[in-house]
Amino acid sequence: MSAMFDLLAQSPLFFYIFVFVISLMVGSFLNVVIYRLPIMMEKSWQREYQSYFSQATTQHAEEPQTASVEPFNLVKPDSTCPACGHRIRAWENIPVVSWLLLRGKCTSCQTRISLRYPLVELTTALLSVWVAVHFGYGSAALCAIVLTWLLIAMTGIDIDKMLLPDELTLPLLWFGLLISLDSVFVSPAEAIIGAAAGYLSLWSVYWSFKLLTGKEGMGYGDFKLLAALGAFTGWQGLPIIVILSSLVGAIVGISLIALRKNDATQAIPFGPYLAVAGWLTLMYGSDIREFYLQWALG
Repeated sequence: MSAMFDLLAQSPLFFYIFVFVISLMVGSFLNVVIYRLPIMMEKSWQREYQSYFSQATTQHAEEPQTASVEPFNLVKPDSTCPACGHRIRAWENIPVVSWLLLRGKCTSCQTRISLRYPLVELTTALLSVWVAVHFGYGSAALCAIVLTWLLIAMTGIDIDKMLLPDELTLPLLWFGLLISLDSVFVSPAEAIIGAAAGYLSLWSVYWSFKLLTGKEGMGYGDFKLLAALGAFTGWQGLPIIVILSSLVGAIVGISLIALRKNDATQAIPFGPYLAVAGWLTLMYGSDIREFYLQWALG
């Protein structure tokens, strides 16, 4: 094992190839997370709801027999075709390659397989290699790659369900705070202030907007995600993240309204813009800040 680590450290090309292959496999798993985690959460909420209200009606009655429920998690049941139920075999589940070999169709019913699956896998691999090239072999690259994986999962879920799960945002927040103990990206003080300021800034905007309009402008998941990004970039990165995400979000939102001619009150997930802005800030925050100062000062 130590020989492998030595090879990763001494050979940048081998390091990049290793990151690419591992991240392709992780990207395949992220597809599972994006699809299944919201369903797992909904099932959990339903069980809690049923358990709570069933207690009120069975306090003086015999407890009903609990029906056996098939496990549904990130591992079980095995992946199947949603159209015909065909069980996905190992050779049909090779990241990107299988989709190309199958020509984007199920081997059983010929139903088209969404292009999204190979895109998530390839995006995960390419962004991870980008991080590896930027930081080089070391703890900074490892931590930034893990951040990249989690941001991709949260982006997919937020686009699908308008939801940023605590199961992802909170571990990312604690991870960012813990690695600050070794000052991987920022010092502990900068990480703590960044996390607190990130959460409280959007929390303040949320309540100000709600008090003025009576409507909710964003979800609590956005607060937690910005807090996590603040733990990685420090408080110094927060203005860049907020400006970038708000600018891109406004452009995309206005474009969607113009193209679809939808109601301007239609909700748009803000998490993806925070994720992109946070990732860019971690990678190029100092360059962005320097460019802005040069532009502002003429």
